[in-house]
Amino acid sequence: MSEAKDQVVELVKNMTLLEVADLVKALEDEFGVSAAAPVAMAAMPGAAGGDAGGAAEQTEFDAVLTAAGDQKIKVIKEVRGITALGLKEAKALVEGVPAPIKEGVTKEEAEEIKEKIEAVGGTVEIK
Repeated sequence: MSEAKDQVVELVKNMTLLEVADLVKALEDEFGVSAAAPVAMAAMPGAAGGDAGGAAEQTEFDAVLTAAGDQKIKVIKEVRGITALGLKEAKALVEGVPAPIKEGVTKEEAEEIKEKIEAVGGTVEIK
C-alpha cells in the first residue's frame, strides 16, 4: 500500500493546481464526500513550484479598505482596533484608499473585518 501511495503522491506533485482541483472534485463525486481543509492544504505545497492554476480553493484573503465613507474618524478607530496601528499609521491607511487592512487572513476573519468597518460607514472588499 505504501508504494501505491508514493506513486499517487508523485503523480499529484506533477499536476497543475487546476488538475488537482479537478481530481479533488472527481474524488468528491465518486465517493460522495467533501474535501476538508487539510486536503486543500496538502495540495498547496505543489503551488510553490510556480504553477499558477488559480482554480484551487482560496484559503487566505485580504481585507482591503476601498472607501472611508462620511465617518472617517470612526473608520480610523476601527482600523486601529483591528490592526493595532498607531493613530498616524491608521489615518494614513484610511486616507490612502484602496489600502489593505489585513492580508493573508481566513475568510471568517476577513468577513468580520468587513462587518466592523461597514458598521461605521466604510467600505471593504475581500480579495
